[in-house]
Amino acid sequence: MILFGFILYLILVLVIGILTYRVTKTQADFLIAGRRLNPWVTAFSERASGESAWLLLGLPGAVLVAGLVEIWTVIGCILGIAFAWWVIAKDLRIRTEKYGALTLPEYFTRAFGLEDNRIRVLATLIVVFFYTLYVSAQFNGAGKTLNVTFGIPHHVGILIGACVIVFYTLLGGFFAVAWTDLFQGIIMIITLVVLPIVGWVTLVKSGLSPGFSVSSFFGNKSGWGLVAGVIGGLSWGLGYMGQPHLVTRYMAIRDPEEVRVARTIAILWSIPAFFGAFFIGVIGRALIPHIADAEKVMPSLATRLFPAWFAGILISGAIAAMMSTADSQLLVVTSAFSEDVYHRMFRRKLSPERLVFISRVITVMVGIGAILLAMYSKRLIFSMVSYAWGGLGASFGPPLLLSLKWKKTTRNGVLAGMLVGAVSTVVWANIEVLESFLTARLSAFILSLLAVVVVSLWENRKGEQG
Repeated sequence: MILFGFILYLILVLVIGILTYRVTKTQADFLIAGRRLNPWVTAFSERASGESAWLLLGLPGAVLVAGLVEIWTVIGCILGIAFAWWVIAKDLRIRTEKYGALTLPEYFTRAFGLEDNRIRVLATLIVVFFYTLYVSAQFNGAGKTLNVTFGIPHHVGILIGACVIVFYTLLGGFFAVAWTDLFQGIIMIITLVVLPIVGWVTLVKSGLSPGFSVSSFFGNKSGWGLVAGVIGGLSWGLGYMGQPHLVTRYMAIRDPEEVRVARTIAILWSIPAFFGAFFIGVIGRALIPHIADAEKVMPSLATRLFPAWFAGILISGAIAAMMSTADSQLLVVTSAFSEDVYHRMFRRKLSPERLVFISRVITVMVGIGAILLAMYSKRLIFSMVSYAWGGLGASFGPPLLLSLKWKKTTRNGVLAGMLVGAVSTVVWANIEVLESFLTARLSAFILSLLAVVVVSLWENRKGEQG
């Protein structure tokens, strides 16, 4: 019965991909749905693609292992989502249409009135590096979920999930991604609300306790360790304004004035979703405290608490989270190669159909690379997503925020911010002393912000003196 519910879900996703194939005719259709998404689809697509296997597998697993200190991650994420929608969304939608930009690198390139291939090249390198890690984490999550649910070997589960994702992304591009995200976002919120409620009732009836102390809210630490833990959790929120696969949703909404409606929907989705994931970890600590892999707590709870057919639906929520994120990230990498490098930088004049064909070929190639990385990587989903999330947030967040809100921002300031954000993430995250003192998600973001401001002010002053 679990298998029946899962197969039904996969069939629906593939049908959406096939139906949207007919309306995907131009590069704008393939990359941002021709800026024709209504606010409901936009909001659910942004939320579903924003919260990956990390939310349904990684975060509950982190709560089970680390304790209540992960509440600061929950709060930080909700605040970050609200900030990005309030401050970034409408302005970016207006500016990208004004400049005719289909991607974030293209927006940066055109915002300053000059063609600058340095931005395209640097942005493409950053996107490929961090998103390959990110997509592989989603494929890894598919392998874990299918292993727990059906006993399918981990590597085989990775191949099944990856092939489905690549196939419907290949067919319908952004239209397929956005409409499947609407469906997947609904399944995800059902899972994140129903599972913790039933789990909590079971916990109360059984008289069991998760065994967390109040000090667990602060990681059982004091002094700077306590402060660093709280700040580290809250810093997850900084990443939302710098994730290309999320800000693309702002660019795709049909009317800038509909951002207000989409914003309300997105925030209302986020609150129960994040707290639901948090409580899945808390409940799992009490009901299945000795689970071998903490990141399998969600599917394990579903199969324990519900009839097989309904557990299959809830577990599809985890698959939905992975698919809705991986497909969006595949499109970002595809757009970096096909639109920013092949089309714009090399100035290849191709028909719309030819451009879409090239985009589809690149989608397959990137998918294969992510599959191989997922199969051979030993890192946890939580740590891989944290690394990629921090790198993308620091590389693109400060340049995007300041380019929209600070008139003194310069092209070289944006370049400096992108470079410093990426490099400082890689360096800081791999030096244990620095990472334990302050998370790379925050430090790299601050350094990137300072780089944009310092270089822009220097150029402005130089221009005034000249």
